[in-house]
Amino acid sequence: MTFTWRYRRTVLVLSTLAFFATMAGRLVISPVVPAITDEFGVSNGVVGLGLTGLWMAYFAAQFPSGVFADRFGERPIILLAVGGTAVASLLLALSPLFAVFVLATVALGAVAGLHYSVAATLLTRTYDNTGFAIGFHNAGGPAAGLVAPVAAAWVGVRYGWRPAVALGAAIALPIFVLFAWRVRPTEPRRPDQPMRDRFELGPLVEMLSRRKIAFTVALAVAGAFVWQATASFLPTFLVEYRGQSETTAGAVFSAYFVVQAVTQVGVGAASDRFGREVSTAGCMLSAAAGLALLVAVPGVVSLVAALVLVGTGLGWGGALLPRFMDELGDAEQGAGFGLVRTVYGVLGSVGSVATGTLADLFGWAVAMGVLVALLSLVVVALAANWAFDLGY
Repeated sequence: MTFTWRYRRTVLVLSTLAFFATMAGRLVISPVVPAITDEFGVSNGVVGLGLTGLWMAYFAAQFPSGVFADRFGERPIILLAVGGTAVASLLLALSPLFAVFVLATVALGAVAGLHYSVAATLLTRTYDNTGFAIGFHNAGGPAAGLVAPVAAAWVGVRYGWRPAVALGAAIALPIFVLFAWRVRPTEPRRPDQPMRDRFELGPLVEMLSRRKIAFTVALAVAGAFVWQATASFLPTFLVEYRGQSETTAGAVFSAYFVVQAVTQVGVGAASDRFGREVSTAGCMLSAAAGLALLVAVPGVVSLVAALVLVGTGLGWGGALLPRFMDELGDAEQGAGFGLVRTVYGVLGSVGSVATGTLADLFGWAVAMGVLVALLSLVVVALAANWAFDLGY
């Protein structure tokens, strides 16, 4: 029996690598923040403000990326995202002034943000089992979370922060070439419609106000809030609350990304087989149980179990995000998915600030308890929607 490599697998693998590149470009900055503050003579808070700008720009770019893809096709937008990541990473590495560094950081977020929604639309056009395809694609982010920070820290110690940040360009450039070489152009969905028409407020409000879309956005806001909080503070929580060493906390954090990368595909496949609601509820329950275990039960066994539960559960995107595609028409998927990504991503990004503030004011147990409550609320909402046939 001869195995035939199908073109759609090429699209899936290269789209996943493109996501890996755009995520890696963002993640190589954090490990070398101390060196950046030393060189430019600024505080951690000022650097943090630049990183906040990065993530806000990233999510703000989701909606226009879909509009651009509808006008020009998915391929050139993904190439712009990956190529732009390489250029912005080089600008970061060469920044002579801190103001230039901040502008390059925000630019990096904006160009990287062009990728995700457009890639999801491309995969929806390529695959019938969108849950599997999006779940596989989502694994590119956690994979970058495993590799990029470790590589940046190693390079930063030996050669300085500028070569470490330039790793974003070194990763993105070959992936840009591969994608340009192997992925074919796609037919634009709305090549003749003026783009300004797509930004009119009325149709956007109408789309977001549809019952099933509005409900899914609300669920995604809660999930993104918890994901952002965990990605920002899991190592700090392990050190300050559970008394782990910084080395152990860093290893656990890397392992969290490994678990998420491995389980993303299974989560997406489960959503295709068992339904979006059941799979999403299972993810949220898993993450809630894992976070509760981290707070309430000491010891190595509980830490490992919690790691698996949280890593799997916070891969909810493969289960929940295809729900948007199920509800959007073919002509709406590009801009529509970008719009909902912008809305839930911007709102969910508050998770970092809110969780850090709660930890400062009331302690880590309360802060993590709020995250557990949010995840539990999603499960209750899904159960009520199913039990009472509410139609959301």
